[in-house]
Amino acid sequence: MNNFQYSRATDIADAIRLLTADPGAKLIAGGTNLIDLMKENVERPSRLIDISRLPLRDIEETADGGLRIGALVPNSDLAYHPLVEQRYPLLAAAILAGASAQLRNMASVGGNLMQRTRCAYFYDTATPCNKREPGSGCSAIDGLNRNHAILGTSASCIATNPSDMSVALVALGALVHIAGPTGPRTIALTDFHRLPKDKPHVDTNLGTGEIIAAVELPKHGFARNYSYLKIRDRLSYAFALVSVAAALELDGNAISEVRLALGGVAHKPWRSLDAEAALRGRAATPDHFSRAADLLLHGATARAHNRFKIELARRAIVRTLIQAASATPQSQAHKKIA
Repeated sequence: MNNFQYSRATDIADAIRLLTADPGAKLIAGGTNLIDLMKENVERPSRLIDISRLPLRDIEETADGGLRIGALVPNSDLAYHPLVEQRYPLLAAAILAGASAQLRNMASVGGNLMQRTRCAYFYDTATPCNKREPGSGCSAIDGLNRNHAILGTSASCIATNPSDMSVALVALGALVHIAGPTGPRTIALTDFHRLPKDKPHVDTNLGTGEIIAAVELPKHGFARNYSYLKIRDRLSYAFALVSVAAALELDGNAISEVRLALGGVAHKPWRSLDAEAALRGRAATPDHFSRAADLLLHGATARAHNRFKIELARRAIVRTLIQAASATPQSQAHKKIA
């Protein structure tokens, strides 16, 4: 049994104060990831700071027509919110592709962004892991690495980010609103998660004492031509081998705007501005989609057991773009097949 202190934050300022005062403290809301990590002795916080009662559960329209989502909004509430279903169906689809209904009922938006890798070596405290114990080594590099990263890896870590929601948010151009001891700040979600480099134990660019207050979506939600494809070992309750979030704006058959992001392939949701630029002004054809896939996967590096991921990702990108262009998202494609 690991001893730890428990505090319940009375407001955001109190949560920041408690977090700043104790470097070993962790925030807890739904606890869907943190509690598992504590059970496995991967995380051993000195204090749990309960933020579940803070006023961060609102979903509100912004002045410029976007949407501000409180950090404590449960994933289920977000996926089924009328404004999300109508204006940001890509986000709803990604959330519903993740976890189980019970977990989505408990998991929060902020917690989803903060969840840690599901690398088996990270969870196995008997094996070296730079993410769990910096400087100890990476067992996955020469071990069983079928589920591991092919993009943005380093000699220190080849783990993947497990979030489905984050992939859609990156594609949509979401912002993260952060509260901290020096005041509020905003960061693009593309810059929120970090690549491993030589510090794989640092997952995000949150500073000391900072917490997520909200996520903001821009006005444009690509509500018609979108698709989220998640390829996994079983249909439900499994993390992605490869996932693709694609969103298009079409003028006839010409692509006027495009967003494209990958999950399951890197330490963070993977987006390539070069791949998107290569599609703008082009016809929505499989050949152009294949070219974008090549650019999105540029620099991909395979290990002994995950070489299949490169071709799998390439085909998934093309398929998802075809579905988005035809306004037939993955959920509807399943229904038509059935």
